Amino acid sequence: MAALIVVIGVAFFFTYTNGFHDSANAIATSVSTRALTPRAALAMAAVMNLAGAFLGSGVAKTVSEGIIETPTGSKGMAILFAALVGAIAWNLVTWYFGLPSSSSHALFGGMVGAALAGGTDVVWHGVVEKIIIPMIVSPVVGLVGGFLVMLAILWIFRRTNPHKAKRNFRVAQTASAAAMALAHGLQDAQKTMGIVVMALTISGHQSGTGIPIWVKISCAMMLSLGTYAGGWRIMRTLGRKIIELDPPQGFAAEATASAVMYVTSFVYAAPISTTHVITSAIMGVGATKRVRAVRWGVAKNIVMGWFITMPAAAIVAAAMFGIVNLIVL
Repeated sequence: MAALIVVIGVAFFFTYTNGFHDSANAIATSVSTRALTPRAALAMAAVMNLAGAFLGSGVAKTVSEGIIETPTGSKGMAILFAALVGAIAWNLVTWYFGLPSSSSHALFGGMVGAALAGGTDVVWHGVVEKIIIPMIVSPVVGLVGGFLVMLAILWIFRRTNPHKAKRNFRVAQTASAAAMALAHGLQDAQKTMGIVVMALTISGHQSGTGIPIWVKISCAMMLSLGTYAGGWRIMRTLGRKIIELDPPQGFAAEATASAVMYVTSFVYAAPISTTHVITSAIMGVGATKRVRAVRWGVAKNIVMGWFITMPAAAIVAAAMFGIVNLIVL
């Protein structure tokens, strides 16, 4: 019972770090274009994260069943603990350096690394189909989609007074930022729900993949609290360092990214990275101005971070499992 409480507590802390690490995903563009004040944007994002957590369960099922085989006994709890520690460590490191990496892929990397260290089978076809392929495809879709949506906006409003258009899009960004925050809650709260369900199953407190209501409420609340805490370092990177956004561009990026997340959540139940999608959408939108308008050096560092996230979290998780194995098991 003590092991279960510890794992669930660490899972909630991971969700909290996920919230403040990824809060920038939903609101950085709205804050940078001054469509919303920082605190108003964070409050809105926190509420929408909370609501989004209750919209579905497909992503949670993928996490609890489709990445690693459910381990058993005390070793199983140690694997989940190590996986979460690996993910938290990567979240904190990338937050410190203001790098918008993926909390989701940190968790998946942690799960795979801890499972391999603990002798538990990894569902490799699930990792490839549900993690690797969406990790590659979703940023491409975000990049191309952002570019096309922004082109459409430029063409539709080509005869509109630029100052009037910016005022209107500043208002529209309130809706697009809310949609982004709702999608973030839909995606990221469910990932922790999947981990908690695995812990309950391993400990014998649950059978099946249903998500208890208390798990939904707790994960949603922790993500929401973390979001309200804010991730200002990463917000500056997304909102200013990639490209200086104006309200139409911010709206296009948020509308594109949220659409991609809704489709992957409801149609494919694929746990994609909100960070990858919004960052690539911002790049695509910025490229419509001119290719050199995007600070590709910053973008390159971000993308490199994406590729090392899973291996880095996996290494930390494997090392943590080794430590737990020596001390406890």
